[in-house]
Amino acid sequence: MLPFRIEPGRAQLLLIDLQDKMLQAVFDREKTIRNAGILIKAARTMGVPIKFTEHYPKGLGETIPPIMEKIPPVVLPFEKIHFSCCDEMGFDEYLRDDRRDQLIVSGVESHICVLATVMDLLTQGYPVAVAADACSSRDPDHHRMACEAMTAAGALVAPVETLAYQLIRRAGTEQFKTMLPFFKA
Repeated sequence: MLPFRIEPGRAQLLLIDLQDKMLQAVFDREKTIRNAGILIKAARTMGVPIKFTEHYPKGLGETIPPIMEKIPPVVLPFEKIHFSCCDEMGFDEYLRDDRRDQLIVSGVESHICVLATVMDLLTQGYPVAVAADACSSRDPDHHRMACEAMTAAGALVAPVETLAYQLIRRAGTEQFKTMLPFFKA
């Protein structure tokens, strides 16, 4: 994959399985939730569409309230049972937007659903950026290894702050001023 920078007019945010039972088990849960929330704020500030999945919500619950309250109410979840979102029938149509071919990814677990989805998206030709600090696994070593694997496969794996600033592009704008408090904390 060729190097790329996130462009707000070409990007979509994909949140994978930020559900209560999934998040209860992961390492650094609060940091993951906080950073996913910052990523959602950056996406909304820059007009980037948000999509999100729920893995077997009947058994694992729905997306947690601190995330749901940040997602526009018109955005509906995509339910799945496959580990890779891309293996689920209808996901291509859910994700498809001819003008938006770049994906920013956040979710759990890094070494299972996030990794499988990112690998499939890369195979399909999508430029993918993974927000490393808005993803997690039960074991921090599994998260680290998944990030290394996604990097080696061609994904841009970077902190939320890096991806947010790529979306914002320059200082001094209203969007920059909106996001600045999240990074001063």
